[in-house]
Amino acid sequence: MHDSTERPQPTLEQFRSYLRLLAEMHLGRHAGAKLDPSDIVQQTLLDAYRERDRFRGRTDAEMAAWLRRLLTCNLADARRALGRAKRDAARERSLEQALDASSARIEAFLAAEQSSPSQRAVRNESVRRLAEALARLPEANRQALVLRHLQGRSLAAISAELGQTPTAVAGRIKRGLSELRSVLADLRE
Repeated sequence: MHDSTERPQPTLEQFRSYLRLLAEMHLGRHAGAKLDPSDIVQQTLLDAYRERDRFRGRTDAEMAAWLRRLLTCNLADARRALGRAKRDAARERSLEQALDASSARIEAFLAAEQSSPSQRAVRNESVRRLAEALARLPEANRQALVLRHLQGRSLAAISAELGQTPTAVAGRIKRGLSELRSVLADLRE
């Protein structure tokens, strides 16, 4: 019997914005000059392509989890290459847990826990769409939204990190949410 909710497996490219969002969240703003999230994501997608025969999952969630593990290794390798830390398995596990937690925060931003396979498929598609929409926003507004809503940072902490007043940050968040709604509406069409 064919399940009408079954969808074709997503391509690796469909996860690019999602992986970039996770990489940016964990590299932070200050690593940008030394570590480019796009380069790390590109390496992750290249690794996934090379190792695609090893992927045994069937769902979007399994693909996302597999790609997060690859991203974890590439982020750890990039940090090691900069000489910040020697190989530390505990640090890599910690990074993997942090990426999983970030992914969970992104999903929580979108919707409450959903349990049926079709609801999970819709939620996973929503996560990818959110990441793609965020990637289309102006950098400053995107950063403020990610720090506030996906990392749960306070206005004061965001202000300190971005070097802006709390009022300016609040304005960026407000404009960013408005822009995000508009981009998400365009993506649905």
